Amino acid sequence: MTRCVRQQLLREGTLMVVWVTGPFGVGKSTAAALAVAARPAWRVFDPEEVGFMLRASLGDIAVNDFQDLPPWRTLVPVCIDEVARFTRSGVLAVQTVLREEYWRELRAGLQAARQQTRLVVLTADEAVLRDRIRRDTTQPPGVRAWREAHVDAFLVAADARTGWLSTAADLVIDTSARSPEETAAALLPVLDRETVSQQ
Repeated sequence: MTRCVRQQLLREGTLMVVWVTGPFGVGKSTAAALAVAARPAWRVFDPEEVGFMLRASLGDIAVNDFQDLPPWRTLVPVCIDEVARFTRSGVLAVQTVLREEYWRELRAGLQAARQQTRLVVLTADEAVLRDRIRRDTTQPPGVRAWREAHVDAFLVAADARTGWLSTAADLVIDTSARSPEETAAALLPVLDRETVSQQ
């Protein structure tokens, strides 16, 4: 985000949130970190940390995923807004969201806070994605199994004809043939508030 655009948004009481979603293991966190390194006026926010916080207090409530907790979907937009206003920065939120109704709640919360919000989807061919997950030795076997178990759900959500992500996304970046650096570079036009288009 350029300084003049940022100052204008601050005068208007509006900031920018770019939410990066995609399948587990596609490289969202790496690309986001590289993009923010190139655009220091932005900062990364991990909504998963809100889930960890809630699990400490709501551990007795059985859910398959912390995203199933309504307080998570309420608190994440609030936390992002507080971080954005305290730091006067754009926020790059990095979290896989596969359920359309959850994304609608999150986006509504951000819009209620007067945060301009863009949704960026990182994707990859199924074979490439599964190979990346299997080859990622930085993650324990349980995490790799979790990621693999959710590939099919992502493919359904991202289906070009019937999936909700294909219509909700402001930008889709196919990472199949891109390096992490190239994926980060494809994110930069969104951070600079240039024209958003399908890649």
